[in-house]
Amino acid sequence: MRKDYKEHINDLLRNVQLFSSLSDEELDEVRQKIELKKFRKSEVILYEESTNQVMYIILQGKVKVIQSTEDGKEVILAIHQSGEFFGEMSLIDSKTIPAIVVAMEDSVVAIISKGEFYSLLYAQGKVFDMLLRILCSRLRGSWERIQLLSFTTASQRIKMLFASLANEYGRTTGEGTLLNIKLTHQNIADMAGVSRETVTRIIDRLHKDGEIKVLKNKSILLEHDFLKKV
Repeated sequence: MRKDYKEHINDLLRNVQLFSSLSDEELDEVRQKIELKKFRKSEVILYEESTNQVMYIILQGKVKVIQSTEDGKEVILAIHQSGEFFGEMSLIDSKTIPAIVVAMEDSVVAIISKGEFYSLLYAQGKVFDMLLRILCSRLRGSWERIQLLSFTTASQRIKMLFASLANEYGRTTGEGTLLNIKLTHQNIADMAGVSRETVTRIIDRLHKDGEIKVLKNKSILLEHDFLKKV
């Protein structure tokens, strides 16, 4: 394996929150435990109810975790992008995953087996501590998701969704909070449980009222007081 390739993979691993505090030597150990796999846009990475014996770490790209309703409507439960991971719960409780994971764009994923996952946790206390923090953050996100679905109006749901995304992907700027994740109106609709047309109408109104800005690259900027009003 060429040295430059090793350094490239280590750089990608360093961008993963779970491994962000590791030294170069410790990243070398992680790299030796993973297998790299590429997925095309729209390719299924993990099928519903699959018995999962591995964890997936997104080095490049973006994926969505989805469920289908009885009438065939797709509901997005979560979106993971570069630096994030999924499948860890099955390694911990040995239960299947009641959802499908699909690549939203061409993606490179690192796969780590259950055995290697546990050996890493036992050997690297910093990874174990970070995993606990991330799981707590995801639990809080689940509470926010439940609260979001309890709202009766589409406007409330979308505002709550933006607030939830701000906690995970928000970056404070001089103009407000930038949502550092690109979503289509259909993605937002699938996450909020409303129609795409409704999302377009509400975003246009929020933009007109000065509560948000839709930037040229389609990113969304929440004005300074937006989160206080939700």
